[in-house]
Amino acid sequence: MNKLAKTMIATLSILLIAGVAALIVVLNVKDDENNSSAQTLDDMVEYSYQTSEITTDLEDGSFVRIQFQIITDSKKAKEEVGKREFQLKNILIKELAKMEEEDFKSGLGSLEDVIKLKLNEKMSEGKITDVYTISKILQ
Repeated sequence: MNKLAKTMIATLSILLIAGVAALIVVLNVKDDENNSSAQTLDDMVEYSYQTSEITTDLEDGSFVRIQFQIITDSKKAKEEVGKREFQLKNILIKELAKMEEEDFKSGLGSLEDVIKLKLNEKMSEGKITDVYTISKILQ
């Protein structure tokens, strides 16, 4: 074999080994990120904020009393949500004023999504991962 062929084979072998090593590192880092992003139940409880009960009227004149459990991704985010409860109440009043009794009965999931989206827009420390309705009374 000539010298050029030996050099090419050695170079290709080194590149192949480096490529496989890089692929292994990338896949392991991606798996670690996926595992760390999923909150455990203990984390959810630790980083959750329970709102006070909010009473407001719907578009059709019905009244609703509602309470939420807001799950954040960190302790600082939980503290910030507590400080932003007045903004949460404002968002709720505006959103519930657009709803009627039938919308309220079937549209709690979309209301939770709107709260999550609008509060995340205001958050500066961390983010809100979930919003759960824990109490509701429609009158």
